Amino acid sequence: MATVNFKIIKNFLKKEELEILQKYCYNKLDENKDYQIDPQSFSPSWYKDPLMTSLLDIKLPMVEKESNLKLIPTYAYWRYYICGATLNKHLDRPACEVSITSCIKKYDNWPLVIKNKTIELNEGDALLYDGYNQKHGRPGVYKGDGMAQVFLHYVNKNGPNQNEAYDK
Repeated sequence: MATVNFKIIKNFLKKEELEILQKYCYNKLDENKDYQIDPQSFSPSWYKDPLMTSLLDIKLPMVEKESNLKLIPTYAYWRYYICGATLNKHLDRPACEVSITSCIKKYDNWPLVIKNKTIELNEGDALLYDGYNQKHGRPGVYKGDGMAQVFLHYVNKNGPNQNEAYDK
């Protein structure tokens, strides 16, 4: 089975995309509705958000190129980390075989840790990784003013998790 190693993709989100996504995230936060408090991070999160889900298809060619795999989208998710958030090291479910986490907005640093490597993403950058097989998380407790991250998940079209397509 082909799998992905983790790697940083600089400028995964273009400047124009970031401007739209940042404004959108602020609007969603200001509405103060339709979110769930993520039990893992204690932060507001949106599962299958329509705008973020559209990124699954828009970014698919780039993710396929970077992963060297033919992929099927599973789902999108975004979270706004708040002061006091935590994210212990964990593995994701099979629908996260090929994952992207991309920084939409941040006011301060809170790195990702994957395979004992510490990674800090700038706004617009993304981390490509195998969320199902590579333990990942963030150290300690977030003490910052806020950070918006989008998560785009895919499965290998020719892999054992293809039944997870479109998060069925």
